[in-house]
Amino acid sequence: MTEVIGLRGKKLIHVVTVPQSLVFFRGQLDFMKELGLSVEIIAGPGEGIEAFAREEGVKVHVVPMARRIDPVADLEAIRMMRRIYRGVRPDIVHAHTPKGGLLGVLSARSARVPLVVYQLRGLRLATLAGARRRLFELVERTSLNTAHGVVANSHSLRREVIDLGLTSPDHIEVLGAGSGNGVDARGRFDPMQVTAARRAELRASIGVARDDVLVLYMGRLVSDKGVRELAGAWRAVARSHPRAKIVLIGGEDATDPVPAEDLAAFVPENRAIRLPWTTDACSWYGAADVVVLPTYREGMPNVLLEAAAMEKPVVATRVAGCVDCVLDGETGTLVPPRDAHALAEAIAKYLDDPELRSRHGRQARRHVLCEFDPMRLWRSQATYYARGLSTSGPEHRDGATLRRGLD
Repeated sequence: MTEVIGLRGKKLIHVVTVPQSLVFFRGQLDFMKELGLSVEIIAGPGEGIEAFAREEGVKVHVVPMARRIDPVADLEAIRMMRRIYRGVRPDIVHAHTPKGGLLGVLSARSARVPLVVYQLRGLRLATLAGARRRLFELVERTSLNTAHGVVANSHSLRREVIDLGLTSPDHIEVLGAGSGNGVDARGRFDPMQVTAARRAELRASIGVARDDVLVLYMGRLVSDKGVRELAGAWRAVARSHPRAKIVLIGGEDATDPVPAEDLAAFVPENRAIRLPWTTDACSWYGAADVVVLPTYREGMPNVLLEAAAMEKPVVATRVAGCVDCVLDGETGTLVPPRDAHALAEAIAKYLDDPELRSRHGRQARRHVLCEFDPMRLWRSQATYYARGLSTSGPEHRDGATLRRGLD
């Protein structure tokens, strides 16, 4: 591996709010360590931290972080992070997710860490209104403009941030085609990983016959993911397509609940199966025929990239993030958000046309192999770090200087 000049011997700390976000770094940490970086993690408490630390060979510092704004708890989290920085003396702090981003950026800047990066993975404020939107806008403005530089997960997300006036164009960058970690299309999400026998086994386990057509939704069952519209669409699809079934994999979230009358559409009588979250996503993509994500907002949805890698056509909404993953009419179909009728028509189109499903699936895999290779993204990330560290100035660097250094 060719060394990225300027990283050997440097120290990097990633900050995330919850342990579930540690999946962002699958494969990436080993790549950075091979380049000579020392890597550690700060994360909120929860299951899976010890296993992650053991498997990845990194130290994880646990810092409680309230997901809501809590001045007392937030100041304590910042103090804890500053103590960690004093011990580790990192050259780079890379903060992710809204709360982890805010606390990570503020603590790192106050500790005079040479390079502080905020990873923008989506805009929670996009679907909010009133006081809550103003609060989230303040949080995002603070994180975006306090960091030395910002990396957005997609080009459409970057445009949205600039259009909203949250930060200046020279302060926010997209690495390559975008995404948080690429997609392992040659390994974990290779269609050859799922044999015909495994596909048949999974389908049989939920009562899906060989001639049935299976639609897959994978994600939290929340309103922002378009689950209400999916419920309306599925009622229509179930009536018109007696061989169609849908499996929904993921749990409910009390912070953004779906009304009970909408969840009632996903019952066995409507040929719907609900399952808890699984770590074996690859097998379920392999078992499905079509993947659907009618979300209202995204940064760069991993589900769509993974489904594409597994040669599955997708139906998604024409919103930031999704438009970067899906080539409309080539690798999948994009529909307007909050439009159950358009969603039902797009799903039905794939149910009626096996050849279209196959063609779009093959093209989708070619697309992700070309544009979303993890190694390419990781190298861009490393180059971003190296160029940011090489920039000098009385306050180490500012966003415009960092951006010019990357051009």
